[in-house]
Formats: sequence, C-alpha cells, structure tokens
Amino acid sequence: MGPAPVDAGFIFVRVNPDGSEREVRATAKAVTATAFATVLGDRDGPIVSTAEHVLAALRGMGVDNATIEVDGPEVPIMDGSAAAFVAAIDQAGIVEQSAPRRFIQVLKPIQVKMGESVAELRPYADGFRADIEIDFANPVIGRQNFSLDLNPASFRREVSRARTFGCVSDVAKLWEAGFALGASFENSVVFDETHLLNVEGLRYADECARHKVLDVIGDLALAGLPMLASFRSVRGGHKLNHAVLTALLADRSAWRLVEAERARRPRVADAVGGMVGGMVAPAYGPDVS
Repeated sequence: MGPAPVDAGFIFVRVNPDGSEREVRATAKAVTATAFATVLGDRDGPIVSTAEHVLAALRGMGVDNATIEVDGPEVPIMDGSAAAFVAAIDQAGIVEQSAPRRFIQVLKPIQVKMGESVAELRPYADGFRADIEIDFANPVIGRQNFSLDLNPASFRREVSRARTFGCVSDVAKLWEAGFALGASFENSVVFDETHLLNVEGLRYADECARHKVLDVIGDLALAGLPMLASFRSVRGGHKLNHAVLTALLADRSAWRLVEAERARRPRVADAVGGMVGGMVAPAYGPDVS
C-alpha cells in the first residue's frame, strides 16, 4: 500500500510477471463478481479479487486515498482478517492531506431484499454505523448479531482481527471458483456440522458476525468516499452489500456530498493501539465545489 493524491480514492494496481500493469479504481462500478468475494475489474475482465479486507482496513483506519499494488489475481488472504493490513498502515503512518475531508451523506432510506435477506442504508449524522445479523443453518454458527460505530479505535479493537469463516463443504466450492486458494486453518475459521475445527478456538465469541461487519465496511468503501449512514442487514453478504450501495448511488435524491469544515483524519497511526494527535470532531457543510 502507498500514498495517492487527494480525491484519488483507493486504486488497485495489478503488476503482471512481464512488468505490465492494469489499474482499477475501487468503486461500485468496478465490481465484476460477488459470489464468494468482491472482485474488481474492467471491460477486459477481472483485475483483483478479495478486495474487501484491505479496503476495510483502509476505511476503518480513516484512510481516504491509497494505492494498493498486487502481483497476483487475489489480495493475499493473510490470516483471514484485516489485522495484517492494519499493522502495515500503523507502520507506514497516515499523512493528513491539504483538502477538506468529503463524505457521502445518506438522506433517505434505501432498502434491497433478496429472498430472506435484506439490507438497508439509512440517514445517520454521527458517522457510520453497521448493525449485522447472521443466521446460518449450521448449528455451531447459528444466529449472531453485532453492531459497530466505526472509528479507528473501534475498528482495530472490535472487528479487525475477525477472520473469514465457512463450513468444510464450502471450501471446495471456493477453490473451484478460484478463490481462497491459500485457505487453511491458519487463515480461516472452519466448521463442520457439529464442531469448530480450529484447535485454537475463536478470537471473539461472535467472530462470524464481526467478520461480516468487516466485509460490510470493505464493500461499502466502494462508495468512493466515507459515508454518513447506518447500515443494517439480515443474512447479508457481498452480493447484497453491493446491491444496496448501487441502489443508493443510482438515486441522486438519496444522498449528497458534504465536507468536514475541520479535518478529522488522524495524523499518524500509533502502532500500539491509539492515534497520535487524536481526532478532531467534524462540522459538516454541503460540498459546493
């Protein structure tokens, strides 16, 4: 990961073995698939898959502009969470840029239903909040709920270490689709019909629900700007996250751009867990540029 200019957003650069490059800006329009992970590409096809974890880390830690360089078709799974990307951001630090921070402010509810699954974005003046409910037939996972008001401290503490999860029966499907090719017990939480199979156990009692929140933060980072909104989903996933974001962006009466009159971006990430310099409370005004 590296710096990017003001208003560049998140840009993935795929470096091929022959030295050639393909580039894609991480936006909702760049999504080419959502079946097992969020895949970004262009008219020539996919460029990078499993973009959601690194995007969640960037958005969760308060970064708005960054370049992400990859040398393969998939962002490395690391330990199945966003923790390694948070550590990299801590090591590099965060630079405050000389421009007001801009946000997408949701003005009215936008809801999408897919069978028994539903997701909704609603107005929320105090930043971004995610309320997630999952309900799996697998009795070991079952029904879980988790809510998060997003800021760098809460992201780091509450969801950054939550790993991707699935059932043994799902792993073969992922591999056949070309995803999670490095998946193992080292980077995934795996269940059979009656037990958790990871000998080290869970990092959180509700780790599955927390990872779904992590995925939501990464998928909604494809808005291109941080959001002032609350997000609620039941039995959601990448496809539903993308659908509700697309529905929002398509309805120009449902959102507006606003900018912070005072910057609230942290200056430098503190590797031991806080933020050097703290956060300045924002005052929002319409973006009339």
